[in-house]
Amino acid sequence: MAFVDFAEADANANPVDIIEATAALHDWSFERSAQDEITICVDGRWSDYNISFSWMGELEALHLACGFELSSRPERQSEVLRLLAMVNEQLWSGHFEWWDAQGTVLYRHAMPLNGGAALSTKQIESMLHSALTACEKYYQAFQYVIWAGEDAKNALACAMFQTEGEA
Repeated sequence: MAFVDFAEADANANPVDIIEATAALHDWSFERSAQDEITICVDGRWSDYNISFSWMGELEALHLACGFELSSRPERQSEVLRLLAMVNEQLWSGHFEWWDAQGTVLYRHAMPLNGGAALSTKQIESMLHSALTACEKYYQAFQYVIWAGEDAKNALACAMFQTEGEA
């Protein structure tokens, strides 16, 4: 993902306005559902991702939630939770969690902007990049657990296996 060189935003600006401008610049599909909320749709290798940004003014934080098509069967929930714990140990930023209401996995991350700190386009792109990288990296592990009935440890090992060269 190429970074866009925008000037830093005004500290009083709504961060969602900056996200909207960034999405428009990149021709990303988005929907602004409220003054403090926007959802961007991004095509991934394994799934389409719906990335929602919410400005939480009372906390002075920008929240990102990334959802994707991956509903779990109830009998696989405990193994999905084991996998979540294993995956989260490997992440340095953001985390995956179980969203019980929908029976699915969700990636979340928040960026504090306390004291009127301004949000830059580079920060937005970095948050998006981190979310998409994590989702693409671990999507198959979640699939192995949910649909192939694999245990968390083996599913993670299979998803992390990297081939080199060509056959």
